Amino acid sequence: MSKIKTPESIKDMPLAIVTNIITLATSGFGLVVALAWNEAIKNTVTIYIDPLLGEKSGAISLFIYATVMTLLAVLVTMQLARIQKTLEYKAEKETDLKKKS
Repeated sequence: MSKIKTPESIKDMPLAIVTNIITLATSGFGLVVALAWNEAIKNTVTIYIDPLLGEKSGAISLFIYATVMTLLAVLVTMQLARIQKTLEYKAEKETDLKKKS
């Protein structure tokens, strides 16, 4: 996760501001996406799972919802970590090639 960056001098201020705005905007959009997925999965459980389990399906539906959200979070996190590792490896190789040249 990115940290809020403070400028080292006054001339670094514009870059620090833009960097921080990008970080905050990205976080905001991430929250909106998470809320959208939250609603989509909630509605799916309500429409498809609740009728199968009957009127007293409240707790079971919540556990199903929590399980689906956990699995989704784990899968997305694992894929993002894999992408990050690949990009770091490529950047490291590129840096090594530049040093050898």
